[in-house]
Amino acid sequence: MKRLLHLDASPRGDRSLSRGLAAQFIADWRTQHPDDIITYRDLGREPVPHVTEAWVEGAYNPPDERSEAARQAMVISDGLVDELLAADLILLSTPMYNLNIPSTLKAYIDQIVRVGRTFTMDMKGLVEGKGMLVITARGGVFQPGTPFADYDLQEPYLRAIFGFIGITDITFVNCEGTNAGDDIRQKSLADARERLVELAAGNCGSKSDQERGAQA
Repeated sequence: MKRLLHLDASPRGDRSLSRGLAAQFIADWRTQHPDDIITYRDLGREPVPHVTEAWVEGAYNPPDERSEAARQAMVISDGLVDELLAADLILLSTPMYNLNIPSTLKAYIDQIVRVGRTFTMDMKGLVEGKGMLVITARGGVFQPGTPFADYDLQEPYLRAIFGFIGITDITFVNCEGTNAGDDIRQKSLADARERLVELAAGNCGSKSDQERGAQA
């Protein structure tokens, strides 16, 4: 039995492609792994707080030196970190906004990247032994070799920040060209769905895309 943490970052509901793809993966995963425990968090529609001065105070001071506001800020952050640490596999679905991630997802990342909890002062990641699947929906096409490849700040950032805290086994399934016409959109969706079926049936998170030699 494994524990899966499912995070959706899109603010849209049924019209969200990233949410729809993630929902398909979860449905297939439940079929293949009926005993697994799935925890869900909706970052897009129920966002977590952004970092505040009280948060910084709490994160960098011992508990007995924190103000009440700092203690409350750490209650939220500690809950999110505990939830992450309890998971064996993290599923993150997100749209691309302005070449990167939505601010609600950045707020979540700022809450869980915590010195002493998910990384050390000498910059060693503490979150180890976990796999991660990232599903993205993008209006443009940013695959390597395309004219806009260098504008993809999303995948490199997510790989870097989660790698920083110790999660390096990350698989990306990028549904691209969703604003490039119906034919391209439907082909991209079909390719993403096919890839997600394969991942749900296999051991998602056991190897990275680079190790597989695959390109999602």
